[in-house]
Amino acid sequence: MTVLRVILGDQLSRDIAALADCDRASDVVLMMEVADETTYVRHHKQKIALILSAMRHFAAELVDAGYRVDYVRLDDPTNTGSFTGEIARAVARHHPDRIVLTEPSEYRVRAMIRAGVIAVELREDTRFFCSEAQFARWADGRKTLRMEFFYREMRRATGLLMDGDTPVGGVWNFDSENRKRLPAGKQPPKRQRFAPDAMTTEVLALVATRFADHFGDLDNFGWAVTRHDALIALGHFIADCLPSFGDFQDAMKAGAPYMYHALLAPALNIGLLNPHEICLAAEAAWRGGRAPLNAVEGFIRQILGWREFVRGVYWHQMPGYAATNALGAQRDLPWFYWSGDTAMNCMAHVVTETRANAYAHHIQRLMITGNFALLAGIAPHQVEAWYLAVYADAFDWVELPNTHGMALFADGGVFASKPYAASGAYIDRMSDYCAGCRYDPKIKLGPGACPFNPLYWHFLIENRDTLAANPRMAMPYRTLAAMAPERVAQISAEAIAFLDGLAG
Repeated sequence: MTVLRVILGDQLSRDIAALADCDRASDVVLMMEVADETTYVRHHKQKIALILSAMRHFAAELVDAGYRVDYVRLDDPTNTGSFTGEIARAVARHHPDRIVLTEPSEYRVRAMIRAGVIAVELREDTRFFCSEAQFARWADGRKTLRMEFFYREMRRATGLLMDGDTPVGGVWNFDSENRKRLPAGKQPPKRQRFAPDAMTTEVLALVATRFADHFGDLDNFGWAVTRHDALIALGHFIADCLPSFGDFQDAMKAGAPYMYHALLAPALNIGLLNPHEICLAAEAAWRGGRAPLNAVEGFIRQILGWREFVRGVYWHQMPGYAATNALGAQRDLPWFYWSGDTAMNCMAHVVTETRANAYAHHIQRLMITGNFALLAGIAPHQVEAWYLAVYADAFDWVELPNTHGMALFADGGVFASKPYAASGAYIDRMSDYCAGCRYDPKIKLGPGACPFNPLYWHFLIENRDTLAANPRMAMPYRTLAAMAPERVAQISAEAIAFLDGLAG
């Protein structure tokens, strides 16, 4: 009996469910590089290179471990370019009795596999703390889904950072301690990067040729493409960055794109690391006195709380979730999201660094590029396609709820309790981007005013009917109500003029 065991590009884990009972002598592991997955959005060159190189390294490790691997390369002239096409070809080659596949992480791929003409045994992806069924039970009957309450349940269920039934330190989160601006002169540590080996170099050449017109540079490629290197990256973060991660996790600095952030999401989301070992390593650092509680709790909340919550929301709400547009945003994505060519220093820095690194940390994504898209009323599907394309860690299940629900409030409050809207004052407080910018965050209107300032108030004006009753928006709406009509009119006029200029 031969079983065809299919491994996708984000399932690069030896403990993946599809391999659980593999007979290495008779079963065949199928891995496919398919054109459809490289171009359904125009992915950053580094993202494509990361996944292809990691796939090839993982296949080689399986072969060394005695597995029979059928590996289809992107440049194979017989490659059909699709998952279903390559599974069908593999069936013709190997005549398996069964086909086994771990549930794809994205709705699009799962629907494609389930609609295929070939029957496939789909197994649950057990690499998460919370199963889809567990999340559905937790979410059932709730009008809104709040991460904080879910996170507390996950802490209780896992015992992470718990003292019996009580959270260590006496409180569930230390977010209020994690909002410091980086002091002048303080430099984040040099980050662990990995020089491309021969296999990665070959992939980089392929990507440079085949995807020359895609967004992004390849020169800075240094991502871990093996589990061995991913574990080194984890150790580096725990030792060198985690102690200061909490204090400065919301801070931004020109020329320091990584700050104290983990840079582990690409390896985690393709399977080179698992969330359990990451959280245990962080907890051990606190228990061993090597990192403060506010840093460790803040980091574990990103993995145990946000990551699991985002996945749960995705599967609980799809497929209709992506089509919602609660604020009626329709404006086209400005070209500077691709070019970085804008006088707004913060946007220019983040887009330029994204092009160079296929990375921006969560505050850059939420409060710079996401905040601008929210205030400008950019169509959610265009913003979401951009995020999915440009970041190495972006897969639909994690990108869509974060962008659609948290950054854009397009779901009307299913995911977040309020829009994450902010004026230039927030950016000035949490970064040094405003220094030397053509615009001044302290100027609210008129020549030299930071565009985020009129855009913020215009956003509130335009969405008053939808947002004014939200208790968490009461303060800004009271301020707006106290403004003179002439000032309100000037805000709208300046904001509209700026937005109309984006299309030029």
